[in-house]
Parts: sequence; structure tokens; C-alpha cells
Amino acid sequence: MTYTSSKQLSFEEFIAQYGDNTRYELIDGELRDMEPTGPHEAVAGSIAGRIYVEIFRNNFNWLIPKNCLIKPLYTEATALRPDVIVLDKIELTQEPLWQKEPVICNSSTIKLVAEVVSTNWQDDYARKVEEYAFLNIPEYWIIDFRALGGLQFIGNPKQPTFTICQLVNGVYQQQQYRLGEPIYSDLFPNLKLQLDDVMPTSEL
Repeated sequence: MTYTSSKQLSFEEFIAQYGDNTRYELIDGELRDMEPTGPHEAVAGSIAGRIYVEIFRNNFNWLIPKNCLIKPLYTEATALRPDVIVLDKIELTQEPLWQKEPVICNSSTIKLVAEVVSTNWQDDYARKVEEYAFLNIPEYWIIDFRALGGLQFIGNPKQPTFTICQLVNGVYQQQQYRLGEPIYSDLFPNLKLQLDDVMPTSEL
């Protein structure tokens, strides 16, 4: 993760300069370069594809946008850019910015977010766990295919880990899955998925 500028940016400045650039997000006025790699994007695409199959299979009125930012209403200079986000189509009609920008402000619109861990693993395991729980997002997936997270988050020895965070009374209950283990999601109870299924070929 790279902090690209010492200058603090407002949300409006970030949207004007970086809103269409999927490399960047804004946290407390700091511009973050998420430094995506090919394998990172491949994992994110695979996750999105498997979720979409479940949405279609269950006839949910949900969508997965190609590009989307989350602007929590209680913050002035934060714009989070999940690797994958699932939105409720009906709730989109209540979004104040959606018609002009792919920005979500209301937590009720978001069904799930997924982050593929890269060099910004501290944000994925700490800051965003708090942010997404505060937003009452029902599920948050953390896909750490390179085992980059700290020992306190993925254990010792470090190994590829898929973490499902499910919201219970405003707090995420976390369940970790390793290679070869079937993953369970409350949101998609019929999902057939293992971490192995989304690992880049180079990592297997």
C-alpha cells in the first residue's frame, strides 16, 4: 500500500481527480494506492463471478457493479473501494449520488463486500472490519490468497486464508477457512466454494 500524497483530500477532490481510477481509495483524507496485481484482479473477478451465479440462481434482485465507492455518511473524507460489492437494486433508488456517480452512501443498499488482500492488509483486517460493521453490512469476505495478513489475524504458520465475517448484533463473527475446506455463507447458503477454487494458478 502506498500513501501517494501528503496533502489531505476532501471527498469532492478525490472524486474529481481519482473517482474513475480503480487503483485508489480515500481513508480519512489520505489517498491510498491499492497497487493491484494481475493475480489480485483474477481472484476478485473469480469471486464476483461465483457470487453472480448465486444471485442468478436464487433470483435475487441484486447486482455487482464493475466500479463502486462507498462513502459513509458520517465521514467527510473517506471513499472505500471494495474489490467486490453486492448491491440491492431496489435500495439504489434511495441513493443520493448514484445517478451521477457510482457512489453508495446508504448502508441498506449493501448486501456484501469482499476484499482481496494485498499490501494494504492492515486496512482489510482492521480498519475495514470496523467500517463495514458500523455500516451494518451483513457479510464481509476477506480473501488472503498470499497469506499476507499479520499472525494475529491468520495465525502461525501463515497460510492462505478465506475469512467470512457475519454481522451479529453489530459485530462481525469471523470464521476462517484454509485450502481444501468448504466455505459457508449465511447470505448464500447453497454456495459451493473453497479457497482452492479462486486461487491463481501461479499460487497453487
